[in-house]
Amino acid sequence: MKQHIDELVSRIIDNYAKTGSGSGEDFAKTIEVVEGRKYIKVVQNHSVWGFIVATDNDKKFKRGDILKPASFSSPTRNHARGNIIEGGYPVHWTGPAYMR
Repeated sequence: MKQHIDELVSRIIDNYAKTGSGSGEDFAKTIEVVEGRKYIKVVQNHSVWGFIVATDNDKKFKRGDILKPASFSSPTRNHARGNIIEGGYPVHWTGPAYMR
């Protein structure tokens, strides 16, 4: 799972760099990954970018599903925005992509 998280963070940094908003290297220093029991929280500059489901025991979502934040400590549980293990998910530096 760590390699999938590292790839996600790399894709977030790449997306930021492509916007021309500034240095991807400086931006990378603001990203933190916080592991919890149920979720892995991706934090960017003291704001939650999104949550990754870290358990196989979730009744609604699969391990690796990307969820938008509802608050700093919990995700929205309406729809997954992609899955880091299965790949093929869109990434924006501002947060998980909206559903299509």
